[in-house]
Amino acid sequence: MSKKERYEMNKLTKRLRHAVGDAINDYNMIEEGDKIMVCLSGGKDSYGMLDILMSLQRVAPVKFELLAVNLDQKQPGFPEDVLPAYLKSVGVPYRIIEQDTYSIVKRVVPEGKTTCSLCSRLRRGILYRVASEEGCTKIALGHHRDDILATFFLNFFYGAKLKGMPPKLVSDNGEHMVIRPLAYVREKDLIRYAKLKQFPIIPCNLCGSQPNLQRQVVGDMLRDWDKKHPGRIETMFSALSNVIPSHLNDHNLFNFKDLKSDGILPEGGDMLFDEEEIAPTNELSRLFAPQKLELGE
Repeated sequence: MSKKERYEMNKLTKRLRHAVGDAINDYNMIEEGDKIMVCLSGGKDSYGMLDILMSLQRVAPVKFELLAVNLDQKQPGFPEDVLPAYLKSVGVPYRIIEQDTYSIVKRVVPEGKTTCSLCSRLRRGILYRVASEEGCTKIALGHHRDDILATFFLNFFYGAKLKGMPPKLVSDNGEHMVIRPLAYVREKDLIRYAKLKQFPIIPCNLCGSQPNLQRQVVGDMLRDWDKKHPGRIETMFSALSNVIPSHLNDHNLFNFKDLKSDGILPEGGDMLFDEEEIAPTNELSRLFAPQKLELGE
């Protein structure tokens, strides 16, 4: 590695560790004595997540264990030796589960239809089972900031929901805690990190080869915005943590029915001047002040 590459690596590593550390602290993702199942697919995101968690494990104020887990779904041509060799080389405990979900998906899903939904459900059920078998208290998934935003827009455009991908949640069966340590990490940083670290990437031929995936379309849209409008992605991601229920339409989330104009401003209620946007001036104040009508004789 050249001197320039080492400099870039050190700078990028610090940024990634800082982002992951912030997410862990903000959402209390890791606690004393946790045993974390790190789901490893062979892609850049999960490699990066494992690598960063291993580095944080050495300096963290709390003690926790890591168990790298890969589900070998028996896709044709899958290089079975790559992940075991890598995991041995970095010295992390691991487990490889062999389960032929590939044949199930190909048999059940009609030709030309996307396989992601069924594949994800099957994979999730197996990983939950293994987490219980191994006594893992947390399940770490490698979704990054761009994945979270893409999920929000997928639900917005196609699902009619304001719903994203939370950094921490309870699993579908209510028995496991799922965490996403890469929640604050940019995908382009993970791409650079994987290249500099030379992770042995294994492509997913099952889902990656599907044309016209909605997630791919949304991902392309976000990348285009990021290129044409620097800073827009950061602003949108920040919005996911700055929700004002009183300014949306969900009457189950905010009590619109009992809302009264009683002189008491409800939490999140409208303000004449938003301090972050407009500084009030005497002229503007006069414009919106109650007017006294002068009646002619």
